[in-house]
Amino acid sequence: MKNRDYKQNTPDSYYHIYNRGNAKQDIFLEPDDYRFFLLRIVQNIFPDKFENHRTPPLPDKAFSLTSYCLMPNHFHFLIKQNLNLPPSKLMSRISTSYSKYFNKKYNRVGHLFQDQFKQILVENNKYLLWLSAYIHQNPKTANIIKNAEDYKWSSYSSFLKPDKNNICDFSVIAEQFKNLNEYIKFTNEVGILVKEGRNIPEDIADLILD
Repeated sequence: MKNRDYKQNTPDSYYHIYNRGNAKQDIFLEPDDYRFFLLRIVQNIFPDKFENHRTPPLPDKAFSLTSYCLMPNHFHFLIKQNLNLPPSKLMSRISTSYSKYFNKKYNRVGHLFQDQFKQILVENNKYLLWLSAYIHQNPKTANIIKNAEDYKWSSYSSFLKPDKNNICDFSVIAEQFKNLNEYIKFTNEVGILVKEGRNIPEDIADLILD
């Protein structure tokens, strides 16, 4: 299940992509840092919405973002690859750009991230659903916020209250629940299990970051 072969990239596949700060240091210090990181995501997934690219952009919608969460010292993405283009192309642009921004802003040098981002192929539907819930509950299970839906830097609030500015495609998750309340119940249950360390699928247990 925990397939970390970065060369195995195929269209229509879903991947869990994550990384954290070098030596577990914070990679987001101010609200503008989160905003800049999200901007780089949008610019690289939806390049047709922007003009004057400094480098040739990736094909528009080469990837779909299913869910995400930016935590103070790490991030999680659930991404779908739509074209014959590996996620490393996307992540390299985002990580490099953000590292340059962060180092310049805070007058620092050296690696911002711990190492190369982790990419794991999502090989079954159970993992897909658990991963979505785990990502959305991450701020609550980490005791950063009381209610996961109130966290500004994850896709959960957009999932619960979709609008035209959503950057995520939630359809693969939403279509598997009868209604929104059923998904909320599921994510809450996953959050409790993760926080208490009970009945966690091995694939998720190995990915819990601090």
